[in-house]
Amino acid sequence: MMGPAHSLSGAAAWLGVGAAVAAAGHPMPWPVLLCGALLCAGAALAPDLDHKAATISRAFGPLSRGLCEIVDKLSYAVYKATKKQGDPRRSGGHRTLTHTWVWAVLIGGATSVLAITGGRWAVLTILFVHMVLAIEGLLWRAARGSSSDVLVWLLAATSAWILAGVLDRPRGGSDWLFTAPGQEYLWLGLPIVLGALVHDIGDALTVSGCPILWPIPIGRKRWYPIGPPKGMRFRAGSWVELKVLMPAFMVLGGVGGAAALNVI
Repeated sequence: MMGPAHSLSGAAAWLGVGAAVAAAGHPMPWPVLLCGALLCAGAALAPDLDHKAATISRAFGPLSRGLCEIVDKLSYAVYKATKKQGDPRRSGGHRTLTHTWVWAVLIGGATSVLAITGGRWAVLTILFVHMVLAIEGLLWRAARGSSSDVLVWLLAATSAWILAGVLDRPRGGSDWLFTAPGQEYLWLGLPIVLGALVHDIGDALTVSGCPILWPIPIGRKRWYPIGPPKGMRFRAGSWVELKVLMPAFMVLGGVGGAAALNVI
């Protein structure tokens, strides 16, 4: 799928989690719901760090473009080192390592460790990076073009600073789910994992499928492209994505958010 659909699906997924925990009698504080939705929307773009033409490659200028090249080469090297006889030949690493459950868990875990060991500036950095991605994904028409980059970064930095301040307040949510001393912001890894997995599921619906289950072998392939029957798949950017899935994500996200806040 394209960036906007990925971000919308990520936000909708976290709002759905919020609705589920509210129904279970443990509602999220509203800052956690809002912050988690934005983090998940941004994280849902991150697996495309292996693609130099993806939204994330443009989000931070030369820094993100250079990182994309490194991740692409790393992913390709892992693919070649672990592929089985039935896996096809490839010329790059797109939709390999960063599109697996292993990557999602590693990135989410690293985020949680950074959040609880790196202090306030680490939390602000995590929030800033994912706010930039969320803005690029959710407000993609307004965020187009290099002339808007500085405005996106300023908006993301301001949002990160405000959200961190709200979360730090009593009952703001910094210790949501993990309440032991020293575990503040440990939960930040959860929307990162969810966003990556939602991205992978979205790509699995397209014609190419997605090797989500790597390194678990399926038949003669270790990089088996998981997906529905071919007749149910669509091409990225097609009318199915733009006219059906994106509106559906908006509606589901709205319903999930309202349920999470006990509005409905």
